[in-house]
Amino acid sequence: MLVAERGASTNTIAAYGRDLDHFATFLDSRGVEVDAADGQSIRDYLAELARRGLSARTGARRLSAIRQFHRFLLTEGRRTDDPCAAIDSPRQGRPLPKLLSEQEVEGLLAAAHAKDGPEGMRLAALLELLYATGLRVSELVGLPAAALGRDPRFLIVRGKGDKERMVPLGEEAHRALLAYRRVRDRFLGKRARRGAERWLFPSRAEAGHLTRQRFGRMLKELALEAGIPEGVLNVVVGKGSVAGQRLIEHPDVAKIGFTGSTEVGQQVMRGAAGTIKRVTLELGGKSANVVFADADLERAAAAAPYAVFDNAGQDCCAAPPILVDRPAYDRFAELLV
Repeated sequence: MLVAERGASTNTIAAYGRDLDHFATFLDSRGVEVDAADGQSIRDYLAELARRGLSARTGARRLSAIRQFHRFLLTEGRRTDDPCAAIDSPRQGRPLPKLLSEQEVEGLLAAAHAKDGPEGMRLAALLELLYATGLRVSELVGLPAAALGRDPRFLIVRGKGDKERMVPLGEEAHRALLAYRRVRDRFLGKRARRGAERWLFPSRAEAGHLTRQRFGRMLKELALEAGIPEGVLNVVVGKGSVAGQRLIEHPDVAKIGFTGSTEVGQQVMRGAAGTIKRVTLELGGKSANVVFADADLERAAAAAPYAVFDNAGQDCCAAPPILVDRPAYDRFAELLV
């Protein structure tokens, strides 16, 4: 079943075999045949794994093997029920957020200050403000130009609940902000949104100011330059169907959204069944818009927002993904925001 329907690798098949052997040994100690196990036997087995100190991830993987085995028995008519149907997978705890050390933060700030030109000054101001004030990213990028009041030692911030507060500025943040203000008008070019001048960090984005998504990309690139390992945001590379299948089968992926034919849906469901995760079919206007390296990037960036609502011949409020050829990515992202 694993080979014929799921196209599982040799390593996956071997791992499932080991997990089933372990389960069979547990049942044998209780005088139960592996193909005659009931739901209570499976729960007792999972409880035994937990008692031995094995992780929830290991329990989930072994339960996945047991599910596949009993699904096979049911399909082949060797059982009339599935004892795993009412058993929940062991709950896996979420990993704690990764924190930067003081040395890594200093490296990040140094990398920002080392960048030349207006872009470097803006990035340094953003980082210094973020570090000095503890603002939320959405508050930071959405600061109005009026946030700099008469007293240069303080910043006026309007946060959740439309509540206003004064945030003290350190000396480094103040200097970085003054340096950026001298070049701020460079970001108010001809293609800036109407009203962008009211923001401290204006841009061509629809909101008129730098977006948190764009700032996130800038921060990630800076972190790599500063030698900080990649963490939450990663780029998946590889042949499309192969990379997609790996994501579908990965135990850390909790939900799959897809669009495609019935055949594609069946393939996704088979892959997701091994680790028991939710699957949803995305309906309408979700075909990706593709930007190649030899495209007119300025026209592509201008047209991309309209493609959200007029994709594949449909008027639709579901935003399709935009796939950008790697050599054109940085320039396209700059034009888009």
